[in-house]
Amino acid sequence: MGALRKHPAHAGLAPDNPTEGDIVKPIDPSHLHALSAAVLSDVMDSMGLFRQAMKPFIRPLDDKRVLAGRARTGLYMPAYALREGENPYEVEIALVDDLRPQDVVVLACNGPTDRIAPWGELLSTAAEVRGAVGCVTDGLVRDVKQIRAMGFPVFHGGIGPLDTKGRARMVERDIPVECGGVHVIPGDIVFGDVDGVVVIPQTHELAVIEKAIAKVTGENNTRDALRKGESLGDVFKRFGIL
Repeated sequence: MGALRKHPAHAGLAPDNPTEGDIVKPIDPSHLHALSAAVLSDVMDSMGLFRQAMKPFIRPLDDKRVLAGRARTGLYMPAYALREGENPYEVEIALVDDLRPQDVVVLACNGPTDRIAPWGELLSTAAEVRGAVGCVTDGLVRDVKQIRAMGFPVFHGGIGPLDTKGRARMVERDIPVECGGVHVIPGDIVFGDVDGVVVIPQTHELAVIEKAIAKVTGENNTRDALRKGESLGDVFKRFGIL
């Protein structure tokens, strides 16, 4: 990895060729905010990971917010009635109460949807207090003004005032899901900014982050050359980046 290991995102990484007894420490997602969804998507494309960007209808509640953390998943199914004595929030309460620092709640609702709205202000408050760093859902969200005022990063598949009670229920948590068209496994890195949301598989995260850091360096060099007045063609020949 050479000089790249000095970057904060590589703090604590194992050697290139770990030997018996070496401990490979995972990436700390909090160090990734200098990257971007576009760069990460490009890098994963170059590695043959073509389905890691969520569909374009997944948008941030606040364009200024950047989200980076590890996935904690919940799977929702439609409901059309409330069973007598049922607590329709039981599984989602268990998920939120079990959140840890750097977790990102990923709620799969088979969106886009016009009836499943799993996230709002109170869940954002409970998640933030536990150290979670955001929520991504292909369902709807509500309490938009309050969440924006909190500064809690939420990426959504639409906005609506609905309660899930009688319309949907979380049936399982911490399982592989598909959200926004991307397969998400608990523990995967989830990164979101104004360009969208990407998911970095745990099995590839070290390589993806290393390549992303190198690409950012190349983009900076390209930008500097363009600002000096060099032609786009010459700069592309030298750096191979657009």
